[in-house]
Amino acid sequence: MYASVNGIALLGIQGEPILVEVDISNGIPCFDLVGLPSSSVREAKERVRAAIRNSGFEFPLGRITANLAPADLRKDGPGYDLGLALGILCANGILNGDKLRSIAVIGELALDGSVRPVHGVLPMAAAARCAGFTEVIVPAGNLQEARLVEGILTVPVRHLRHAIQYLKEGSLPPESQPSLSSPAGNNLFDDLADVRGQQHAKRALEIAASGNHNLVLIGPPGSGKTMLARRLPSILPPLLHEESLEVTMIHSTAGSFKETASLLSVPPFRSPHHSISAAGLIGGGTIPKPGEVSLAHCGVLFLDEMPEFNKIALEVLRQPLEEGKVTIARANASLTYPSRFLLVGAMNPCPCGYFGQDRETGGESCTCTPYLVQKYRNRLSGPLLDRIDLHVEVPRIRFTDIHSMEPAENSSEVLKRVQKARSIQQQRFPRRTTPTNSLMTAHEVRKFCPLTKEAAGMLRDAFEKLALSVRAHDRILKMARTIADLEEAEIIDSSHVAEAIQYRSLDRKRRISSC
Repeated sequence: MYASVNGIALLGIQGEPILVEVDISNGIPCFDLVGLPSSSVREAKERVRAAIRNSGFEFPLGRITANLAPADLRKDGPGYDLGLALGILCANGILNGDKLRSIAVIGELALDGSVRPVHGVLPMAAAARCAGFTEVIVPAGNLQEARLVEGILTVPVRHLRHAIQYLKEGSLPPESQPSLSSPAGNNLFDDLADVRGQQHAKRALEIAASGNHNLVLIGPPGSGKTMLARRLPSILPPLLHEESLEVTMIHSTAGSFKETASLLSVPPFRSPHHSISAAGLIGGGTIPKPGEVSLAHCGVLFLDEMPEFNKIALEVLRQPLEEGKVTIARANASLTYPSRFLLVGAMNPCPCGYFGQDRETGGESCTCTPYLVQKYRNRLSGPLLDRIDLHVEVPRIRFTDIHSMEPAENSSEVLKRVQKARSIQQQRFPRRTTPTNSLMTAHEVRKFCPLTKEAAGMLRDAFEKLALSVRAHDRILKMARTIADLEEAEIIDSSHVAEAIQYRSLDRKRRISSC
C-alpha cells in the first residue's frame, strides 16, 4: 500500500516542494524514515505514532517506509509531522490520497494529536503557491502568517482529527478556526526631539538615513549615543513592499515573527549584546539559520560598546557591509541570506571614556595613557572603519542644553527631508529595490558625483593628507552626494565635500597617531 503527500522544505528563506512517500508492506513491524532527514525529523516517527493512536485511529502493524524526496536535499525541523501522519492514514486506507494531490501540508504534531506552529510558514506558503498548489494546510497558530500569501487557500487545523475531517468532508469544525486579530500598527519609535542638544550628531543621523550610510558615534558615557541610535529608525522611510516581504520571510524563518495580520512595514532595529559570537551575528548552525545581520535586513544593526565585541565577530561584518548578503557554507547546505542593513556603532574615546574631557569645564579627567587610548581604538580595524562612512563625535551635553525650553525638531520633520532625498535617489536609480547612494558602484560614483573645481581640489588635499584608501575616497563622494541631495543640488560643491570630510574623524586621528 502506497501513498504520497506534498510537503515544503525550508532552505534559508526559500521554500522547496518535497514529496512525503509512505509504503506499508507485510513484515516485522517497524518504521523507517529515509530521505536525508536530520535528527529532529527522525524523531517524528514517535510523535506520529503517538498522535495517530491518541487521535482515535489504529496505527498500522507492518513494515512502514517513509521517504522524503528528493533524497539529496537535507530536511530539518518538525514541519513534516502532519504530512507523515496523513500519508500513513492514506496508505492504510483511512483517507483518499487523491484529495491531497493539490494540497501542501505543514505542521508539527504533539503526542495527543494537536498541531503545533512551526517556523518559516510564510516562505513555505509562498513556495506552495509558486509550485501550483491550490491549498495549504497549516497549524492554526500560523494562520495569519500564511494568509499573507495571496492566491492560495489557507486551511488552519488545531488537531490531526480536524485535518482528517477537512479531507473527508471538505469542512472544518468551529473550534479549529482561530479568530483573526486586527492588523498591528507600526512600532512606535522614540522621537528625535527627546535628545537635547547634539545638533551635529542629529545632522549626521539625517545624512545616514537619507543615503543609508553606516556610522559610528564616539563620545563619553552619558552623552546620548544610545539615545541617538535608538531614534534612527524613526527617521527611516517605511519599507517598500518587496523589502517588507523579504524582511517578514527572514523573521518567519528565524521564529521571531510576531503574529500580526500584515507584513512587517517598519525598518527592524537589532541591538545584540557585545558577548555575541560570530555565528550569532552572521548566522550559522548545522542547518544555517539567519543571524543578527540578516534580522536587521533593511533596518538598523546597533552595536553598543562596539570595541568590546569579539574581534572575529566584528571582522565578519566586512562581507555583508560590502555585498549586502551573507553566504554560509556547510557540508550539507550552502545558504545565502540577505543582510543589507545600516550599521550604527557606539564607542567611548578611550577605555575610561573621558579622553578629551577637562575637569575645569565640568567633565571628568581621562586616566588612560596614550598607549591605552590607541590600543582601545585599534580594536576597530582599518578595513572595518573604511566601510563605515560617518565617524561622529558626540560631546558631553551642556547644562543649558538639558534645561533649554526651546522645542527641538521632531522625527516627523526630519523624515520629510529624508524622504525627499530618497525620492531623488529613486529617480536616479529607478530599477533598484533599495535606491540609495551608499550602494553606488564605482562607475555610478563617477557618473552621478560631479564636482566643482574647488570641491575636487579639497577632496584631493584630504586624500593626500589623510592617506585615505580608495574605498574611503568613494565613501566621501557618496556622502557628499547625499548631502547635496538634501539640498536638492545637482552639482557637489566644496561645502558638501567639506561636511563629508569632517565625518572621517577616525581617519584623521589614525593619521596623526602614525606620524
